[in-house]
Amino acid sequence: MKEILLQTEKLSKSFSSGGILQHVLKNIDLQLYKGDFTVIMGASGAGKSTLLYALSGMDFPTLGTIAFADKTISNRNPDELAVFRREHCGFVFQQIYLIDGMSVMDNVLSAGLLVSKDKKSVVKRARELFEDVGISEETLKKFPTQISGGEAQRVGIVRALINSPEILFADEPTGALNSQTGKDVLDTLTKFNGQGQSIVMVTHDMRSARRGNRILYLKDGAVLGECELGKYVHGDRARHEKLSAFLGEMGW
Repeated sequence: MKEILLQTEKLSKSFSSGGILQHVLKNIDLQLYKGDFTVIMGASGAGKSTLLYALSGMDFPTLGTIAFADKTISNRNPDELAVFRREHCGFVFQQIYLIDGMSVMDNVLSAGLLVSKDKKSVVKRARELFEDVGISEETLKKFPTQISGGEAQRVGIVRALINSPEILFADEPTGALNSQTGKDVLDTLTKFNGQGQSIVMVTHDMRSARRGNRILYLKDGAVLGECELGKYVHGDRARHEKLSAFLGEMGW
């Protein structure tokens, strides 16, 4: 039986716009499991990113609870949530947000040293991760403006993983990349998931979604349905057809 990593009960998020109350998330009951590659899909405005930000403690729910490893996090204050994210979560975004004035290596070390003061061990892990994602030693000395978009996103993945997070959140991680560099990033995420890394990814791209073993489809702020795909296998036509049929049922 799978271990529950994150769980929500009646998770809701609303905000006022022009005097009108908008309900972005509506009473979501959800369990996310350790080791899964969970993909969140849905039309624009369905609440995908809002759900991801709530699950990760980057945004506060209006109602309901979120628990991480059986401990409620939705009642914590901003400072406590910042510590939670730093110690337990990794983040990969469409916009990579590397610091231009710092080298590739220093961008990663700046995140790692927030948690561990043992610089030697942080550097060691960084080098191991860079090797895993195919970033050369020479590239580590370069600045973000001197590397490609695909390389920058893989650096972003290393930065997200430097503190060995229990869960990695990815919001449209290939959205700004061409097809080949996007595939390289997806291959990297798939590789780490195969090593046991739990991932929650928001995407509107079916090619990206196929990498997940569990697909959640949101519509109007609620989970309309889900699809179990099993472990990713490259070139699995049946997997593609199953996901296509599911998305068709969801009205995608």
